[in-house]
Amino acid sequence: MKTQVRYLIVLFLIPLAFSACKPKVVPLLERIRKEWTANIVKEGATEVYRKGAASNVKPGYSNFKLDMKDQAAQNVRLTEVDGAGTTYVFVGTWELSADEKTLTLRNLNPQPTGTNGIIEFTINGEVTGTQLNLTRKSASLKTGGTTNDYQLIAP
Repeated sequence: MKTQVRYLIVLFLIPLAFSACKPKVVPLLERIRKEWTANIVKEGATEVYRKGAASNVKPGYSNFKLDMKDQAAQNVRLTEVDGAGTTYVFVGTWELSADEKTLTLRNLNPQPTGTNGIIEFTINGEVTGTQLNLTRKSASLKTGGTTNDYQLIAP
């Protein structure tokens, strides 16, 4: 009888031990709630910016920021550049799609040219605590009508 009780206790403790070892998965909503800066930017197929590179085609991307760190609300502040290197700041809100594959910036003020105040990005690959890869879903008039890829990092 004692042996059976011991086996039952062991059988109960083994699953308990494994369940305690599972790493906590932080929801995507919380992982992206940061201030992101450009690490690598491609306009179309052309890489135009790489952080720290001496010969960037568009060094103005060093000012690019996607600030979603507001913990009280889902406010966003997008600092963007155009083809001439002029910096623009847009303020609005952000949201994730239900499948967590699309990041949408809404109610951007002032409205970026040709957007009606909305910019959508496809989220590419795994989002880590330090890297977010986005592809703009529509062409950017500010960069000459290119569809841009952004590898963003959180400092």
